[in-house]
Amino acid sequence: MLATLKLLFVYTALGPVAGLIGIPYTLLVGDISLLYRVAMWIANAGVRAAGIRTEISGLEHVPADRRCIFMCNHVSNLDPPVVLPLLPGRSSVLLKKELMNIPILGRAMRMGGFVPVERGGRRDAAQASVIAAGEALKSGLNILVFPEGTRSVDGRLSSFKKGPFFLAMETQAPIVPIALSGTQTMMHKGSVAIRPGVARIQLLPVIEPSQYANREEILRAVRAAIAEALPPEMKPAEGTVE
Repeated sequence: MLATLKLLFVYTALGPVAGLIGIPYTLLVGDISLLYRVAMWIANAGVRAAGIRTEISGLEHVPADRRCIFMCNHVSNLDPPVVLPLLPGRSSVLLKKELMNIPILGRAMRMGGFVPVERGGRRDAAQASVIAAGEALKSGLNILVFPEGTRSVDGRLSSFKKGPFFLAMETQAPIVPIALSGTQTMMHKGSVAIRPGVARIQLLPVIEPSQYANREEILRAVRAAIAEALPPEMKPAEGTVE
């Protein structure tokens, strides 16, 4: 539990201060760039304080002149603070709507263009999320999404939700698949205990939606790319094709 306490100490000590100063400053100058950089530094500092080391590869695959959709497998609550600070540029995130209710943090995420996703499968809510994410891309942000929709129970790649692939078809934004490993052993689903270790973030070659006939084909291509790059114990179980 010591690693968990160290991470929480960094976040609770620095996060509210950054928000209380950074939010008014951002409103005053009309530019969230500084607050975003500070938030990413705090996120990464918490991860490092918990004894988590990160290894990232494949940054050369990120398009230099186009906004993209990062699609990453999801195995732990640690995934967002591990991955997001390492991505180039500024990224929006598709996340649970409930997180927007957290004081200070929720306001900062709304200002940063983060996109809330409502659970329950309502079609109109899903469409609203896709529209909001499309607007974020148009505004110059990248998008980070975990297409499984929730954390894997056993660390293996599970089925993908279709919403992110509606977004890809609609915007034709390049997709950068991400294979994340290591965090599945650091913080298990249902537990708050963190075990220090190494998180490996591998950015894979771009997948262009324009080269596929429909969202189902894009989904299969992205899932296959991530599955291929994951270690054997994280590959999807037999029979889980999508």
